[in-house]
Amino acid sequence: MTTLEAPTKPISLTKFVPGDFKSDLKPIWCPGCGDFGVVTAITRALANIARPPHEIAFVSGIGCSSRIPGYTTAYGFNTVHGRSLPIAQGIKLANPELLVLVASGDGDGFSIGGGHVAHAVRRNIDITYIVMDNQIYGLTKGQLSPTSQRGRKTVTSSFGSLEDPVNPLLYVMGYGANFVAQGTPADMNQLAKIIEEAIRFPGFAFVNVQSPCVTYGMEDQQLKAHKTNMQNLEALKHDTSDRAKATELAREYGTKLHTGVLYRNPNPPPTYGHGVIERHDVLKKQAVPRHEILNRFKPTN
Repeated sequence: MTTLEAPTKPISLTKFVPGDFKSDLKPIWCPGCGDFGVVTAITRALANIARPPHEIAFVSGIGCSSRIPGYTTAYGFNTVHGRSLPIAQGIKLANPELLVLVASGDGDGFSIGGGHVAHAVRRNIDITYIVMDNQIYGLTKGQLSPTSQRGRKTVTSSFGSLEDPVNPLLYVMGYGANFVAQGTPADMNQLAKIIEEAIRFPGFAFVNVQSPCVTYGMEDQQLKAHKTNMQNLEALKHDTSDRAKATELAREYGTKLHTGVLYRNPNPPPTYGHGVIERHDVLKKQAVPRHEILNRFKPTN
């Protein structure tokens, strides 16, 4: 980490490198797991954001992806299954100056935690939600997840799934998310760029990462297949401000691999935190002076 002298201010500006955000804890994912690429992309993005680790909070639930906070030097909170979003929202509201990121998986995020997604979207709290989507429960040894394809056979579904998968992209688009993107570790430069854009976006930002499970994942979901099949939306000149087109692209989840920003609201609405600050400003004018508070509880004759 190097220090640069600011030309017009008496303070110093700190330049960060990805290594500044990597802890000494070694990942224990299976060799080749897509999550290695995701954590690398996150640290690259954070280095460009240039906020020191103590100004960042990383929250997760349960699952392979949820180990990520421990692999960073930011504040980390490994919560219970499916409850990362409520905790992250509380942290952001309690300390608005913190940069808050959430790591989740397709099972953690869209099964037991699925009900929290809609409310995080509609509140528009300024957090970045990164979901590692591998279409399987990897940590518990290969069961169907919410995004598993119909007909998928696993150790606990030997006759194949009878359910259609949840579409994460369409899910958040349907609830009105203002920033929706998808990436893959098959293109690390693009993935880091997407995550950085999501962090910089003022409001709730969702990034679905197709992060292959090398142990229980299917062949057509591995990085080699991603490199062959991925369609870079920036190269295709996609208009990220077109919600209708973004929704159309989101519907192709599971059949086509679109990577990049699907939708970015060109006129982001106020965040929930902004509303809280405005409410505080109004109520302060009506507040009872501190030295008079106890008098309100004294009995009257």
